[in-house]
Amino acid sequence: MTQVAVLICGAGPVGLVAGLRLARAGIETLVIDKASTVSDDFRASTFHPPTLEMLDELGLTQDLIAQGLVAPTWQIRRHESHDKALFDLSVLHRDTRYPFRLQCEQRVLTRLADTQAQTTANLQVRYGAELTGLTQDASGVTATVSTPAGTETISARYLIAADGARSVCRKLTGMTFTGEIYPETTILATTPYRFEDQLPGLSSVNYVWCDQGTFSLLRLPDIWRCSLYSDPDESVEQALEPQAIERKLQRIVPRQEPYEIVEIRPYRIHRRLIDDYRADRVLFAGDAAHLTSPSGGMGMNGGIHDAVNLSEKLVAVLKQGASDDLLNLYTRQRRPVAQDEILAQSHTNRMRMQRRDPAWRATEMARLQALIADPVAHREHLLKSSMISGLARAAATT
Repeated sequence: MTQVAVLICGAGPVGLVAGLRLARAGIETLVIDKASTVSDDFRASTFHPPTLEMLDELGLTQDLIAQGLVAPTWQIRRHESHDKALFDLSVLHRDTRYPFRLQCEQRVLTRLADTQAQTTANLQVRYGAELTGLTQDASGVTATVSTPAGTETISARYLIAADGARSVCRKLTGMTFTGEIYPETTILATTPYRFEDQLPGLSSVNYVWCDQGTFSLLRLPDIWRCSLYSDPDESVEQALEPQAIERKLQRIVPRQEPYEIVEIRPYRIHRRLIDDYRADRVLFAGDAAHLTSPSGGMGMNGGIHDAVNLSEKLVAVLKQGASDDLLNLYTRQRRPVAQDEILAQSHTNRMRMQRRDPAWRATEMARLQALIADPVAHREHLLKSSMISGLARAAATT
């Protein structure tokens, strides 16, 4: 039997950040993941200011910036007229060391964190290790793990469930994951085409209304991520066909040549929240605890914020003699933020972009432009959308 202080299930950004922080505090930590190697999934692409500050404590932020794209502004935009509401993150220069969004693929962070983990004392990362069973008692948890070499038993004081949307930990502990699936399917298409050369005043993050519906354009160093949707008379299968993707991109910028497509990936969007972030000695973080629309880029960031909050409490319990009851504060601090800040804002963002009534859009654009023209309101909006105010709310909860 392998024995560690903390077992982490899931070697994505959330699990690796938690593991690095615990190990640096001298806590023997093991991270397992059923994948055979470090994740290369594209997934999230936006890092918010407070997340960059947290990752800076691990020495990861500068490498992320070097491989990403600094986005000082983001906008909500009307495609046909190019009218826009432009949010300028530089107004947060007194609130954060990083007054911008960083556009960088999630897998860049995962690779950097995994590389650091390989040489970090007190930390092991094992790939090809799948959690299949879990029991717990007053002293700890016992996990059954399937590996290529056979079945292994791992004993730990605590287990962090960072194993994503289909969390096995959540199923094994019987935790309820309430919520809904949004009706539309988002189609992600990536292309190296330079939209910025054709669309005036484009930011690196753009949420766009158009006559046919809506789309978003998120820029990375070498490609644009285009989020597209089925037309009203189209099935998801039809919308995924190459000619349908081409037709949708041609609506954005008509051109003689066909678009070069790097990747096409459909995904359904959930809005879900676990009832409690703690099941005795199993603690949930990231997508295992909350799922949200990607509109606003809060999912991965919120998971990293979970990891930082939880690791601080585990260090206090395991190294500083704090009561185990401190872990109940983790739920009290993080769950309301997920419910009222992350899920609520993402839902509002999604609903705003799904509205098609031209009169409503005109009124909403005028409202947003007036908000931006008010320095106080503009800053307050950015503190919220950049997840700074949510962290302050959590810190104030006792």
